[in-house]
Amino acid sequence: MGVELTVLHWIYLAFIVLIIGFMIARKDTSLVCIAGIFLLAATATHSLSAAISGVFNSFIYAITELLPTILVISIIVAMSKVLTATGINDVMISPFTRFIRTPGWAYWTIGILMMIISCFFWPSPAVALMGAVLLPVAIRVGLPALGAAMAMNLFGHGVALSGDFVIQGAPKLTADAAGLPVSEVISASVPLVLVMGAATTITAFLLLRRDMKRGYFANEANEVAVTADAALEKTERLLSNQAKNIMAVIIPVMFVLDVIAMFYLRLQGGEATALIGGTAIFILIFISIFAHKQESFEEITNYLIEGFQFGFKVFGPVIPIAAFFYLGDAGFGKIIGEHLPKLSQGIVNDLGVALAHIVPLNDEIGAVTLTVVGAITGLDGSGFSGISLAGSVAHLFATAIGGGAATLTALGQIAAIWVGGGTLVPWALIPAAAICGVDPFELARRNLVPVTIGIVITTIAAMFLM
Repeated sequence: MGVELTVLHWIYLAFIVLIIGFMIARKDTSLVCIAGIFLLAATATHSLSAAISGVFNSFIYAITELLPTILVISIIVAMSKVLTATGINDVMISPFTRFIRTPGWAYWTIGILMMIISCFFWPSPAVALMGAVLLPVAIRVGLPALGAAMAMNLFGHGVALSGDFVIQGAPKLTADAAGLPVSEVISASVPLVLVMGAATTITAFLLLRRDMKRGYFANEANEVAVTADAALEKTERLLSNQAKNIMAVIIPVMFVLDVIAMFYLRLQGGEATALIGGTAIFILIFISIFAHKQESFEEITNYLIEGFQFGFKVFGPVIPIAAFFYLGDAGFGKIIGEHLPKLSQGIVNDLGVALAHIVPLNDEIGAVTLTVVGAITGLDGSGFSGISLAGSVAHLFATAIGGGAATLTALGQIAAIWVGGGTLVPWALIPAAAICGVDPFELARRNLVPVTIGIVITTIAAMFLM
């Protein structure tokens, strides 16, 4: 075989199967991952104290690797809080309300705007921002609240989050697990995200329009519009209308300049993330000083606290899982020490080489497997907690097949986030469902057919791109 499989390899493989099993059963996998780390460390070092320390060190390693991602998401959420409190978000979106004249225009306007905002502000804050401003307008022109929720989910938590081209949190996780540069995963994901996004959103729109013609939403109440209007009126009046108008122009311009700088300066990965994060910090400070004046010192801290609470709440379940999967590559030596065979290229690489000699794998089997693995990892409703597994399995299969690592990694990432990031798993749909006043289980049911069709078409596309 050219590679020696040891007990460590079989333990790692057994825990991958266990983790997938727990995800299918909708059980949390943190305990399983910690047990896997402990057992791998104990087997490698033959020391109880080293195994216990290995669990803690693996958490430190994972947090160190994930910290830039956690930080930028926390800062962006903190910035979105001050935009909401001052009403600047309302002004930023209000020009788009003129495009909402029919249910169809409402669906596509909400969706595309949600996608753009989610690229910079993350989908969860964007849902609240969109719901407060555009939802009442959409309902008045005849778009059902369920249709608005679908547009928010599919374009925000689906298209924007699965690609994550600006903040680059998702590709960072999968690229690290697959042992690839972030830029390679992003490049490979672009055509797949476009195929998935087009297939899913168009299918959803056609099915929604069909049911509207059949009178499926005829009895829907307009309570949502009233609720959203009431929430809008509660916005704190911390700035004058002129100040809001000026800042509503300055903020998008600053982010557009960031994107231009990324292209011209060829900033990717951590450098691009740092530019977006730094811009968000200065926007947060700038607006807080103008809005809160002498209280700005305390308010800036409060906004940051809210942002960090959100960031660590989202990534809390990710850290143990990422810690386990980092052991599959270079992280093993840094966390536990050099206890693998001399010729080993890392646990995942070794398993891939061994698998290539046992099973006649091809591009088609690899693509289908990554889609299934990605979808399964999304069942926990996070979308992020399991994408390290998708990257790790992509690395394994790419080694066995002899190529296509970036495409497989991107495919697993897309499947995981579309399923678990807020389009299919009911408990991940709660923010959008609550904003729109619809049942999250009904929203998940409506999304099921479009997302499934999109995943099938995207998997087929990936086979041709490998």
